[in-house]
Amino acid sequence: MTKWLHTLVLTLLLVGAPLNRPLLAAEIANVGSISFPTSGSADAQAHFLRGVGILHSFGWKQAITEFKAAQALDPDFAMAYWGESLCYNHPLIREQDLQSPRDVLNRLAPSPEARLAKAPTQREKGFLLAAEALFFGDGAYGQCRTAYMKAMRNLYEQFPGDDEVAAFYSLSLLMAAGPAGSDGLALNVLGGAIGMEIMARNPLHPGAVHYTIHAFDDPTHARLALPAARVFADIAGAVSHAQHMPTHIFIQLGMWDQVSISNQSAYQVAVDLWEPGDVVGDMVHALDWGQYGDLQRGDYKKAALWIERMEGIAQRNLGQARVQGALPRVKARFVLETRQWQIQPVTDKTSAVELLATGISAIKLGDLAIATEAAGALQKLVDATPKETDSSYYSRTSQPLMIMHNVLAGLLAVARGNSDAGLQMLADGVAIAESMRPPNGAPNPVKPVHEVYGEALLAAGRLPAATAQFEKSLQRTPNRPLSLLGLARTEVAAGNAKAGRAHYKKLAEVWKDRDFPALQEANQYLASRAGE
Repeated sequence: MTKWLHTLVLTLLLVGAPLNRPLLAAEIANVGSISFPTSGSADAQAHFLRGVGILHSFGWKQAITEFKAAQALDPDFAMAYWGESLCYNHPLIREQDLQSPRDVLNRLAPSPEARLAKAPTQREKGFLLAAEALFFGDGAYGQCRTAYMKAMRNLYEQFPGDDEVAAFYSLSLLMAAGPAGSDGLALNVLGGAIGMEIMARNPLHPGAVHYTIHAFDDPTHARLALPAARVFADIAGAVSHAQHMPTHIFIQLGMWDQVSISNQSAYQVAVDLWEPGDVVGDMVHALDWGQYGDLQRGDYKKAALWIERMEGIAQRNLGQARVQGALPRVKARFVLETRQWQIQPVTDKTSAVELLATGISAIKLGDLAIATEAAGALQKLVDATPKETDSSYYSRTSQPLMIMHNVLAGLLAVARGNSDAGLQMLADGVAIAESMRPPNGAPNPVKPVHEVYGEALLAAGRLPAATAQFEKSLQRTPNRPLSLLGLARTEVAAGNAKAGRAHYKKLAEVWKDRDFPALQEANQYLASRAGE
């Protein structure tokens, strides 16, 4: 089949190729705007562009369909295999499936040399070389991601005006940030800056918007990505992950209504796309983060509905680890956020987050024997988990486990009358949290340790120290109602009426129209100080 170099533009609502399912037509039409010239045939290029547009939004199942369609139309179209190879691993999560992308690239040709021979331009060879470094490179996953980033940097320097090269280079910087350790922040900021440069040229570029959100997903930089968060859902309405992504910034800024709305939309898109045998990750992710948002809003009925939905998904997908791991988390979070204390049996299968919720519930209900059992089980989990310091996005490290144990053991010591030792354990938990990357997403552990420490200090009458912890908690997790409540109570106890009034007012705004004792407390205090 004759090939020629051409440019096609994939633009919002302008793609209308015949498709098998009516829903899929809407999906493909609503993925953003990119310009990605290749040497593929015209028919194959149309599918390739749609695949890349969806890939930028992490809609991997949909993207694979498009890349395979391109391969069927043009079996030697190297970039279609390159695109598919990137669809089998979340680029910001440590766990990797190397075999699937290797199989894809081997379908193109059995050796790196033969694969490169099928890429007729230097630009396409550069993309393939980067994929080779990522999936066939020597060394651990972090080294391969760093090698991939360096390969993409070389391509970026060769083609400085190419938005697709720039977008994938931006993502590669985020991929390399975790393995880079203390240099990771600089890579994140650079990746975000490149994303914003692309957005200035093409505000509808799905990758530029997406990677800008990921790059600035921390309390300090989140406001830089707020414009991207406000538009991403509209750019790629067909992709569940794109509907979810603005949540990363909305959580960082304490915009709880938007967190709820974004994840409800993401969940519905995921449900509409799901077919028997599919992974349920997008549904679970939306339920998990949506529940957190509704708990902060004080909508406990909706938060309980998220649990019911996840229970159904878990029952229908027993073999999928992600939902089986998320279900105990949303249940434990509900207990800790609503303070509707529940004690569950402690067994060898009880998860860490369930142990935390049961242990704190037991302390609150005066059952220190169960709390002791839960703390011991958490210690066993800590001892059995390798000590790691990887700071990749969402990496499963030992630090959250250590914090949970410190929290429960510290609160248990305080409950037994050993206040100094207990408070020190909580302070140690705070130190561990501050050694980790800044918070992104719902808190991990599910109740922020600064908030726990602040509550314990307030109960001990150590008001200046409590104020410092609540303020730090709100810096890390802005607009959290329980931290606002703790800070308001601390300021009032310290005689700082003006500050107490300000924090009670914020709490009343977050929990407006709720029937909570804490809201009544806030409103009563505000009414008593109305003339001041």
